[in-house]
Amino acid sequence: MKSFFFLLVFFLCGRKEWRRGTAIFSPRAPPRGSSPAGGPPCGEAPPVAMALPPPGAAPRRRSPTALETRVSLVAALAAQTISLSQRALRELLTEAAKYAAPSRRFGEPRSLEEALMSVPDLETVDFKVLKRTANYEIREVKPFFIAETTMPGKSGFDFSGSGQAFNVLAGYLFGKNTASEEMEMTTPVLTRRAQSDGERMEMTTPVITKQGEEGAWQMSFVLPSKYGGNVPQPKDPSVRIREVPGKIVAVAAFSGLVTDEVVREKELRLRDALRGEPEFQVKESTSVEVAQFNPPFTLPFARRNEVSLEVEKKG
Repeated sequence: MKSFFFLLVFFLCGRKEWRRGTAIFSPRAPPRGSSPAGGPPCGEAPPVAMALPPPGAAPRRRSPTALETRVSLVAALAAQTISLSQRALRELLTEAAKYAAPSRRFGEPRSLEEALMSVPDLETVDFKVLKRTANYEIREVKPFFIAETTMPGKSGFDFSGSGQAFNVLAGYLFGKNTASEEMEMTTPVLTRRAQSDGERMEMTTPVITKQGEEGAWQMSFVLPSKYGGNVPQPKDPSVRIREVPGKIVAVAAFSGLVTDEVVREKELRLRDALRGEPEFQVKESTSVEVAQFNPPFTLPFARRNEVSLEVEKKG
């Protein structure tokens, strides 16, 4: 009952406008200079009589209030944020798909281990398969360009040394070059164990590691093929650009984590298998290269790694 009484008083006393600056129209407005008997209701100022627009005239547009302006601005910012978030999400999913979707560039898997391997859908060194067996594959690798740097560390898989070298090369790839250009990532990471005679490093994408003349290791990124020899020059003097000639290699794939011990074991198995190869033989003084195709967050059983040895045709 009390609620009904207050509602009735509110209605009789008049309604306050929600938008500031809105005119109050009253068909019973008293003439200027006079006031209704008893004064204005509930202490309000007397309504102002205003002339109605002529028939057919366009209505006057009301200026938005400060509150309406703030609401419109917040709504516009929210819509823009949603649009940017959706675009960022699409880009993230597209980029993640490159690493999550297995690539079939290596042909049909020859074992369950190889079937579980996942390879990012990124550019790699161009090669042609000459022969496939149960234990290895013979490939003809096309020439490519690399960016290389000398890395600290006692082995090709020294975590600290490889991490420092990787960051230096990644800086070059992502803009620390004379063109300030960000280049695409390629795959795989290849670690090169060479003899100390300064032998030229030859295969991989995008990272190669090689032991230099004084026992140091060199890591290299394979550069995107679209540049050819016209690649941006590095700003860091420790980064060098050079071309790697084509060659023929024997490759064996394996999963799991890569360590010096695992590499030695896989290299020995590949050399033993190639002893019975009728067409190709291991090139004299060649050394093993290890290709790693996956980012660090990939589960060990889903990683694709490869050991390779340079070979030549017999006779």
